[in-house]
Order: sequence, then structure tokens, then C-alpha cells
Amino acid sequence: MDGAFLHAIFDVAAWLSAAAAGWWLARGARVSFPKQSTEWPYVAALVFGAGLSAYLFGTLNLWLSGMTGLARSVEGALAGGIVAVELYKWRHGIALRTGARFALPLAVGIAVGRIGCYVAGLDDFTYGTPTSLPWGHDFGDGVLRHPVQLYESLAMAAFAALYIIAVFRRSGSIIANGFYLALLVYGLQRFAWEFLKPYGPVIGPLTLFHLLSLAIAAYAAVMLATAPQPKALHERAAA
Repeated sequence: MDGAFLHAIFDVAAWLSAAAAGWWLARGARVSFPKQSTEWPYVAALVFGAGLSAYLFGTLNLWLSGMTGLARSVEGALAGGIVAVELYKWRHGIALRTGARFALPLAVGIAVGRIGCYVAGLDDFTYGTPTSLPWGHDFGDGVLRHPVQLYESLAMAAFAALYIIAVFRRSGSIIANGFYLALLVYGLQRFAWEFLKPYGPVIGPLTLFHLLSLAIAAYAAVMLATAPQPKALHERAAA
């Protein structure tokens, strides 16, 4: 089956699994979240920022790596969504933190979506550098490479599992700050895997996505350091 078609299937699966994770949090686990995060202007700002930035960073990284064409980046989408939402909140005077709803959907969506990048093969340009490790994968050119897509998928799946445990334990602090914890984990693990990718460097050995990963991790760290103390929770956890 064509790699691009398989990728598209997993893209759809990623969105559906993310939606299912969000539904489970709100309906199954009965966790309440700020209503602002589901209002249409907020969602529109999020989607616009994420979509624009996905192509901006994906394509820029392609060019910096000596290639032409258009490309998308999940990390670019994440960064653009954050900036767009923060600007929207600033414009409308919203001081409340609204990201908690997206912690589990983000982790689950990336975990599933990266499998699509893996099965897409060389054309996706998300494969790793050559390796002699026993789990190296041949993407079709006879060279064993780091399956960095699976590294990222496993890292975010592990976060999702730990987050679900925290939800069952009704851990108010983790639920309230889950989005920033997810961003911190994502940024740090993505920074590590970037050393195993064949992307063009920007500063020393650091690629565009090294720098973006550091920016996302730094944003998350600041938000966690300045997080308000969650109120005591009983039957329903508020985030």
C-alpha cells in the first residue's frame, strides 16, 4: 500500500483518537475544563495558528535541509497554536489558563500520528540517521536508520499512560497543569531525537526543530513555575 495513503489513514486515526481521549476525559472521567477552550473564536484562532505554522516550519526545515517543496510539521503546528491562543487570550483579556483540556488528546494524537510518519517511508522525511543498532529500520533504500518516529510515539504514549493514572487518582495538580507537562515532555524528548535526524543545522549542530523544541520546553517550564495552586478536588476535578 502506498506510504502517503497509509500516512493519511494514520492522520485520520490520530485525530479520531485525540477526539476520543478528549471525550473520555469530559464524559468518562468527568473532568471539567474551562468553557473558553471550546468557544468557536478560540477554536478558530487555534486552528488558524496551528495550520499556518505547521506549513511554515515544515517547509522552512525542508529548505534548510537543501530540499524544495512544501512540508508540514506537528511541532510547528503546536508552536503556532500556542502563539495564536495566547494572542487571542491577551486580546480578549482572558487570564484563565485554558490548555488543560488538550493534554491527553495531544499526547495520544502524536503517539498515533507518528506511526503514520513511520509507515510513510522515505518520502515523509521524518526518518532518522543511519544506525547499526539491532532495531534499525530499512525505509526502502537498504540503509538501517533510527526509527525516530517510533521513539517519539513511545515517549508520548508513556506520558499519556501516566496522565491517565493521574486522572484516575484525581490528581488536581497534574490535571490542571497537564498541558504544560505534555509540552515539557514533548519539547525535551523531541530535542533529543533531533540529534538523530538528517536535518540541516541552523546554529552549530542545532536544527530548526532543536530551537523550536527548546522554545516549547521553556514556555512549558515558565507556565509550570508560575502555575496557581489548584483548589481541593472531590468528586470532580477542575482544570
